[in-house]
Amino acid sequence: MELRVGIGIDIHPWERGRDFYLGGIKLPYPLGLSGHSDGDVLIHALMDALLGSLGLGDIGEYFPPSKKELKNISSIKLLKEVMQKVKENGGKVVNVDAVVMMEEPMILAYKPAMKDVLCRELGISSSRVNIKATTCEGLGFVGRKEGVVSVVTVMVRKDD
Repeated sequence: MELRVGIGIDIHPWERGRDFYLGGIKLPYPLGLSGHSDGDVLIHALMDALLGSLGLGDIGEYFPPSKKELKNISSIKLLKEVMQKVKENGGKVVNVDAVVMMEEPMILAYKPAMKDVLCRELGISSSRVNIKATTCEGLGFVGRKEGVVSVVTVMVRKDD
């Protein structure tokens, strides 16, 4: 058995006329995140971290925007496929630490629901998932409310 660490980063701009998904749930907000799928930056960063921990590439290799059948797909469906790859490669998620950077909306009230979704999909207890939020204090594209960034670190146990 060995422990592996993966880091994932995802960035999406805000877009009018789309729903806002974060951590697998729909949040009430007048803008959504642009993207080929539902634009869930938290789950996209999580998937990249999971794949990276086992040296399996990145989500663009598995779910490229050129695949028309993935248009507006739920990121939860994509996470299920990534978790299948993790399991096929002898991996089991140990813990997740995530941060979401955006000026608004405030997500404190939604973090428990996001944690529930992630724990269910990853097959781990809530004590093994942490979601943090921060602003950029008005600096850069996040500070100007042009987009959202998520950074996720995972630890995966790989059994031989």
